[in-house]
Amino acid sequence: MKLNNEWKELMREYLQTPEARQLAMRIEAEYAKHTICPPKDKLFSAFNICPPDNVKVVILGQDPYFNRGQAMGMCFSIDPNCGCDFPPSLRNIITEIKSECGECSVEAGDLTSWAGQGVLLLNTCLTVKLGTPLSHVNIGWDSFTRAAISGISKHGGIVFVLWGSHAGKYRELIADKGAKGKNLVLSCAHPSPLSASRGFFGCGHFLKINEHLKSIGKSPIIW
Repeated sequence: MKLNNEWKELMREYLQTPEARQLAMRIEAEYAKHTICPPKDKLFSAFNICPPDNVKVVILGQDPYFNRGQAMGMCFSIDPNCGCDFPPSLRNIITEIKSECGECSVEAGDLTSWAGQGVLLLNTCLTVKLGTPLSHVNIGWDSFTRAAISGISKHGGIVFVLWGSHAGKYRELIADKGAKGKNLVLSCAHPSPLSASRGFFGCGHFLKINEHLKSIGKSPIIW
């Protein structure tokens, strides 16, 4: 379970705590006893593909997909070759992108290209037991992701995307301004079929993100 060295430095204070060491031991034990999603080698994909200095946008999810082969360590992203049904929330995200932008570069569901452009696809819980949604929400990941969100917000000049009430709970951790300027927070309903029609569809977030990035001299995301 290797975390990018830049993230280790950013989260150094938290990673030195007994709480962090306990989390590491629990997760190692879970991988040893059960089938855990995502695979161990993909656990920190969101961080390792998108180091702190590259982060332009943070999209906050909840916990990984729980079907075999589906989760790949980045929120909302799937392995297109997993043979699982296409997640409805991801389908709604793609629908909204096409509505705003006219086309979408990730229709297969693999969002790795976003991460490579500076989008941190962060779940607040990084693991789940195969076939058992929300099974690791109380295992200790919350303190880990809170440290990551708080640390990266201090960089400044980042767009934080909070869809739904769960993501909205982390708003308090986001500094209004960091070393590189003001942060922008965008929030609306979650893209789940249960709530997408209550504010996610038509939110305009993908265009708003790119407009903001261009306004501060950063390259827009190819959605």
